[in-house]
Amino acid sequence: MRAVVCKTFGPPENLVVETVEDPSPGAGEVVVDVRAVAVTFPDTLIIQDLYQIKAEPPFIPGTEAAGVVSAVGAGVNDLFVGDDVVGWAYTGGFAERAIFRATDLKPMPQGLDYAEATGFGYAYGTSYYALKFRGDLKPGETLLILGASGSLGLATIELGKLLGARVIAAASTSEKLALCREHGADETINYDEEDLKSRAKELTGGMGVDVVFDSVGGDYAEAAFRATNWRGRHLVIGFTAGIPRIPLNLSLLKGSSIVGVFWGEARTREPELFQTMSVELEDYAAAGDLRPFVSRRCSLEEVPQALRDLINRKAQGKIVAEP
Repeated sequence: MRAVVCKTFGPPENLVVETVEDPSPGAGEVVVDVRAVAVTFPDTLIIQDLYQIKAEPPFIPGTEAAGVVSAVGAGVNDLFVGDDVVGWAYTGGFAERAIFRATDLKPMPQGLDYAEATGFGYAYGTSYYALKFRGDLKPGETLLILGASGSLGLATIELGKLLGARVIAAASTSEKLALCREHGADETINYDEEDLKSRAKELTGGMGVDVVFDSVGGDYAEAAFRATNWRGRHLVIGFTAGIPRIPLNLSLLKGSSIVGVFWGEARTREPELFQTMSVELEDYAAAGDLRPFVSRRCSLEEVPQALRDLINRKAQGKIVAEP
């Protein structure tokens, strides 16, 4: 089979596409013929050995794939050849076939195609876990989303609105902000042209925002935290612009909280919550309340450039590789 291979840690340009041996399922494992795999920011970190979870070269990157079951290992009794599934793992997705633990696979969410389903758990799962279970977002509160035009940001706009929040989307270009408005954002901030803190304060009548969804970090993080209301919650998702340093006296003065959100680890530590969330999100999808936006489809050969575009903040919505 053909696959994207990381032979040494480094930038996306180091990745190669080559023919490798087809995977065979062991006990409790399933092989999936991949129809689509999401290109995500954690992929850019894993190939550079910058992520919390480590892989050992050579390996195939790719964290979430959707496709058709083609083989099952011993002890797998609830999945069968021909089933449409979506699977999650830290590596293995950018290939014509991928191997998963059966426990990391689930049926395709009703109402979604392969491209929409892959990355659904990453984007919507991370966002839902952050907003509802870490940020305790309430109806009528104001939610500020940094990096709002990406796959994760757009999912957060949709879920923020479903949870009854007023949503302020922040991004770096007018084109990105137009996309945010199309997906339901009430207000927007161009943080490359406007002062993030003062504009957020202005849009909230001087009160500040209740919840910040921050997958960007860098210099934007402190500005966003300074824009929180009393008892605000700053949700730490990731650091596409670098790891920030925030003066902790701000937390004291505002009575605000800095809350870490590590969805990948929560899946392991809180399996019952993960199952509950999966059912709720799939119900939203079946009802048509969630619209995963696939902005671009690419081949395996184009995966390195897609990862580079994520690093350079050029991507909007979700990029999907289709082997």
